[in-house]
Amino acid sequence: MTATGLERGSELLAGAARFERRPGLLARGIAPGFHKILDLVDRGLESGTIHGRLPDGTTRLLGGRSAGFEAEVRLNDWRGLMRLATNGSIGWYQAWAAGEWESPDPVPVFALFGANGDALGDTGRAMGPFRWAARFAHWLNRNTPEGSARNIHAHYDLGNDFYRQWLDPTMSYSSASWQPGDDLEAAQRRKWDALAQRLDGAGTLLEIGCGWGGLSDHFSRAGMDVTAISLSDEQLAWARERHDPAIDFRKQDYRDTAGQFDAIVSVEMVEALGREYWPTFMDSIARNLKPGGKAAIQYISMQESLFDAYARSADFIQAYIFPGGMLIRNSEFRQLAEQRGLEWRDQHDFGLDYAETLEAWRERFDAAAAEGCLPAGFDERFQRLWRYYLMYCEGGFRGGSIDVHQVTLVKP
Repeated sequence: MTATGLERGSELLAGAARFERRPGLLARGIAPGFHKILDLVDRGLESGTIHGRLPDGTTRLLGGRSAGFEAEVRLNDWRGLMRLATNGSIGWYQAWAAGEWESPDPVPVFALFGANGDALGDTGRAMGPFRWAARFAHWLNRNTPEGSARNIHAHYDLGNDFYRQWLDPTMSYSSASWQPGDDLEAAQRRKWDALAQRLDGAGTLLEIGCGWGGLSDHFSRAGMDVTAISLSDEQLAWARERHDPAIDFRKQDYRDTAGQFDAIVSVEMVEALGREYWPTFMDSIARNLKPGGKAAIQYISMQESLFDAYARSADFIQAYIFPGGMLIRNSEFRQLAEQRGLEWRDQHDFGLDYAETLEAWRERFDAAAAEGCLPAGFDERFQRLWRYYLMYCEGGFRGGSIDVHQVTLVKP
């Protein structure tokens, strides 16, 4: 059911409240100590540059030792730097929302931190009690069967009238695959074709996490017998109304699906599960594929060398956007597949395509907001959160700390 009134999106904002930690008034009185934090950031920037303006009106250049992303940051309040130093990306968003820092283009800021993630180490990550608190709050959002339904509702049931304003006409909410001359819809359909090429194109198909149903419709109209599952009431209502009536759209948890299918497709669903449920997801793939069957999986990963530090806490995305989620560790995900007898074939990495997709979404979102086309009830605070989310993710893909992949799993 779509949220109404003046509180649309409030579940994401309210759910994130448990992650909020304020730095306190002490920050105003210890400005000299913040230069030590800036020194740490400076030492960790092996490439790229931050051109900074500080609250006292002085300027400072961080990095600049080799070519890379060029970012501008105006720090309006020393508390913003304290939030970054103690509460990592969660604190950095809270500082931005509070007006404690700004930038003419935040994307290079995020890309620069991603590109230098190894050298920066724990600089800019949650520390001590902030890390423990964030990890506990994230644990409260874990994807038990009940938790999954709650988490899906908080994000995907923001309303079809909201998503249709800035997604393309296919309502695809995942990375497109771009070629010169493509618009967003063409690039999304190119992604569908790439997934279809991984499968045999005949027989029965299960889509795990079907979104608004466009990909299921694509396969159904190509002659496949499609079963598609989701936990989002909003998405299922859209899919059933607009797509091939031959598709069996079900409100069903992937853990409850039992059948034998010639093929399975799942696009950027597994990141929503949390690490403890990756084995369960692979069990579902192995259980539901016929011998000789193939699964085409699209998923988002965290850079291998950064994963352990990432997994020790929770980040901005987990706190504010996708409750209960966690990006994939590629080596671990592959091992889980192979332990279940699934052959891992033809992995394709295309992270910069996701950066382009996110930029296109942001342009469409900004245009909808400027034209007053967003549905009533999404206040300025929520709109700023959503814009920050799109920029934050774009920067991550441009900086290389996160990536997106397609892979084929084959059941012998």
